[in-house]
Amino acid sequence: MADAVVARWHGDNYQARIFWENAFNLLQPHSCVVEVTFEADGPKAFDDVVVKYDPPVARSGPERVSVEYHQVKWHVQTGGRFGYEDFTDPNFIGAQSFSLLERLHQARKTAPVSAIFTFLTTYRIKDGDPLAQLISGNDRSLLIERLFDGTTDRSRMGKVRKRWREHLKLSNDDELRAVVRGLRVIEGYLSLEELRANINQKAQIVGVLACNDADSVFRYDELARQLKVRKLNAFSRELLLQLCREEGLLVERTPEPDPFLPIAIRSFLGPAADIVGASPEDTLLLTDDFRQRYLQDGREWQRDIRPKVEGFLRAAVKRSYKLRLILDAHASIAFLAGAVFHLKSGVETQLVQKGRVGTRTWYANDGSASEGPRFEMTEELLGGGRDVAVAISISQSATVQARTYAAMRLSEVGKLISFNLPSGPGQASVAGGEHAAALAEQISNNLRRIKAEDPDATVHIFAAAPNSLLFYLGQHHQAIAPCIVYEFDFDRRAHKTYQPSFMID
Repeated sequence: MADAVVARWHGDNYQARIFWENAFNLLQPHSCVVEVTFEADGPKAFDDVVVKYDPPVARSGPERVSVEYHQVKWHVQTGGRFGYEDFTDPNFIGAQSFSLLERLHQARKTAPVSAIFTFLTTYRIKDGDPLAQLISGNDRSLLIERLFDGTTDRSRMGKVRKRWREHLKLSNDDELRAVVRGLRVIEGYLSLEELRANINQKAQIVGVLACNDADSVFRYDELARQLKVRKLNAFSRELLLQLCREEGLLVERTPEPDPFLPIAIRSFLGPAADIVGASPEDTLLLTDDFRQRYLQDGREWQRDIRPKVEGFLRAAVKRSYKLRLILDAHASIAFLAGAVFHLKSGVETQLVQKGRVGTRTWYANDGSASEGPRFEMTEELLGGGRDVAVAISISQSATVQARTYAAMRLSEVGKLISFNLPSGPGQASVAGGEHAAALAEQISNNLRRIKAEDPDATVHIFAAAPNSLLFYLGQHHQAIAPCIVYEFDFDRRAHKTYQPSFMID
């Protein structure tokens, strides 16, 4: 019984922290968030946290989003798994009568057309479940085109459609499509402690008191409950500032001018609740050139994307030689940015790196190099070609895919060089900017040695790594050029392998 009470407390705290994570975006400059509500009056089941945007924000689809409704599910253990069938089971969301899909169906009838619905949970999708193939790696939205792929009800996706359609008592797939469009599934989300760290960091950024890590009580958990008791659960920027003043949460300080100019390049929009960090005039928005992570028909990396990126970055340097880069962009663009701001460019850079514990600012002398391991390098012969393929495995392994691609499509490659960390791939393998820069330098030094006998050999780069590492590696491009950077089909919606992007010499 006592354990059940603790679990309920933790669940309430988790929901409160999702609220604060979004609410502090109200205080960010250039924020699109205009209202955040905690335990709203509806729609039922997607009322835990409601975020409204003005102007509406772009996501992966063509329509802009004016409001996002969240269903939040925290669990004591992180080992739980779920699949597409669970969306038809009321017990899955702790209900007795209505399933997640039924609640979504009901919500669609009253919500604005421009609304999206987010199911956020600490559980993960079952290995091998069809649902795993239906979640976009871009913004965690349901891949409508993959679900409605034109196959029969006997197919893998047809079974999903049939189960959901019959559960909702719908007569055809068009009716089902109207229900599930705009559904996002964010699985394996942050732990309570990771959310606490994220909120503390956001609080410091927006000028609100953070909580001491040594304190047993996290002040914002209890404050959220008291706000609900007082029926103060919907906040605009003005109301949140008023609350912070009344509660003594505002940090009175004279801000020092930031010597670094924030600039952003966005070729896709991820699952973050807001789009902030750089002013519109300091942002290069490439989303019209892409459909989620894929180039629009008729676009080419070298012809269409490269000139825009290089022109934007060179214009930014004219405004400031100290730049803070926000790269919500493809790995190839991060590498190209590093090539523009190479080691002798005279530009001082910081990199905004997103991860499981929130957003960090990395820079090449942040003292993190001693905290992380170095690569283990292996070489293998693939044939008699003069070119070199490079597989960089950090967030996940890239070697097998690189080897397969080179064997099938790159007859000119004669050698595969693999860089792997001793502990294997992981999302937190890189400790910081200095560590990333050290790893990039290690790659560059080894490739320079390997290419000594044939400097004109082309290096083919296949990486599963943070954008920061690709940026730092791009700063060494003169040592490894000519080189080609490859993009992987993470959503497995198109070619399901790597594709070349930029040729950099």
